[in-house]
Amino acid sequence: MGILSASKKVYVLQNDRKACPATVMTEKATHDGPGGPGGPPQAFLKALDRLAEPLVRALISLGVTFPLFSRVLKRIYIRVATNEARADGAPLTVSRISVMTGLQRKDIGQIKDQIERKLGPPANVSLGARLITIWNGAKSFTDSDGKPLPLPRFSGPSPTFEDLVRSVSTDVRPRAVLDEWLRLGVVGIDDQDRVHMRSDSFVPRQGFEELSYFYGRNLADHIASSTYNLLGEGEPRLERAVYYDRLTPDSAAALEKYARDVGGEALRQINREALRLADADEGKPDADQRMSVGIYYYSGPDEDSNESSNTEAGTETGDEDV
Repeated sequence: MGILSASKKVYVLQNDRKACPATVMTEKATHDGPGGPGGPPQAFLKALDRLAEPLVRALISLGVTFPLFSRVLKRIYIRVATNEARADGAPLTVSRISVMTGLQRKDIGQIKDQIERKLGPPANVSLGARLITIWNGAKSFTDSDGKPLPLPRFSGPSPTFEDLVRSVSTDVRPRAVLDEWLRLGVVGIDDQDRVHMRSDSFVPRQGFEELSYFYGRNLADHIASSTYNLLGEGEPRLERAVYYDRLTPDSAAALEKYARDVGGEALRQINREALRLADADEGKPDADQRMSVGIYYYSGPDEDSNESSNTEAGTETGDEDV
């Protein structure tokens, strides 16, 4: 992972620098982890500690205890190890999976029949995502600036919201879609009885099942690209971030608005090109790929500057204190 430029105030991070697989293997071999020589690199364990913290916050908030999460992790370890072993062309045995994961053979035997992952999104997510894609990208549903038009509900000059739904499916009632989107906060109705999009992508403001689906999908794709770059598995994939510290809350809020405006326009342009290519690829035998491009924004207290001092200071706690 490289740094393009650095000062006390700004870091433009380039995480898509090409890595050499031999270098990655050397790092694994020469950094001693908790397991002794040849264990996982300390630098990676530090990164794991950092990236897992917000996930564990969500787990605790939603009542996912450590024993429950441990059972989920066992399934994932076995699934990933099984896929890796198959990709290597090596014989797939319980002993091999045990060596790769550190799990006991009896655990693998109990879990191996339950490792298939259900990838399908909730039904309203797949339909909704397609409708939003067309509303953001098709010329008949966008204005001269490429932004989604406000649509009359069911009657009025074309295109209407009913036209939008019918362009994707004739089996779904447009009124049912509109009612659900109003419930989720995806759209709103103005005083001219027109439907306005509240978001450039199908990310509901309500609806926990839908939010959970995107939480898993978006984070998984981001981590997959980062892992690909970290392990040096091929030509690096796009992964960039801009980082500033020592900002006031007002500046952080202003930057969030700016990022939403600029990022939203970038995604609209990518969506239009992706829609064009997807239509052109329709029916081709090798059209078996998917892609995702995402933008996120984070702001909060700067914890990095206090990290070393907090670690060094430490405190002694009794059984009742944490």
